[in-house]
Amino acid sequence: MELIAAIAHYFELGGSFMYPIAVVLAVATAIALERLIFLGKAIRENRRFWSKVAPLIASGDLDAVDKMTSDSSTAVAKILARGLEQSRIDSRRSEVEIATEEGLMELLPAIERRTHYLATFSNAATLLGLLGTVIGLITAFSALGGADPIEKANMLSAGISEAMSCTAFGLMVAIPTLLMHAYLQSQTTELIDTLESACSRLVSTLCRKSTLG
Repeated sequence: MELIAAIAHYFELGGSFMYPIAVVLAVATAIALERLIFLGKAIRENRRFWSKVAPLIASGDLDAVDKMTSDSSTAVAKILARGLEQSRIDSRRSEVEIATEEGLMELLPAIERRTHYLATFSNAATLLGLLGTVIGLITAFSALGGADPIEKANMLSAGISEAMSCTAFGLMVAIPTLLMHAYLQSQTTELIDTLESACSRLVSTLCRKSTLG
């Protein structure tokens, strides 16, 4: 309870600009949690599926690969299905590569969705904190003009404290948000690399089988 009271007191001390920063924090947290859950699940499911289908691709058992992809809704299964479908129509390497790349491009928006907003929110929190500080300092110095000389020091101290609290809160929101953005970007890159590797392996297998056939 004491911690909550301290946070509430600190929040009130920062002035009205604490509220938009708090909104930024809430939205950024919601996006980060949604992306963590989505990417974590996608990476696990695709790794699990790929560990099962990779040996089949390596051995050239494309019928088994086709059956597995039809029974799975993972991203890698959808891309492999596109490649196998194209190989039945035209097994040239360029055509199969185009088909798998198109399948990957269709999935990228869902994989990369909303992550880039975190960098924007990080910048917004910093700028809102600075804006709150500047406005707080302007207000504090403006109030000094008609104040009693004895009270000026106390008023100035309170005004600066309020202004600096706004900057501090903005940075407290911005730094974790920026770090989360970097982490989610690395998770996104890892997932895309897995999908690209699957595309490459399938294309090589299909072309090799076509050449031998």
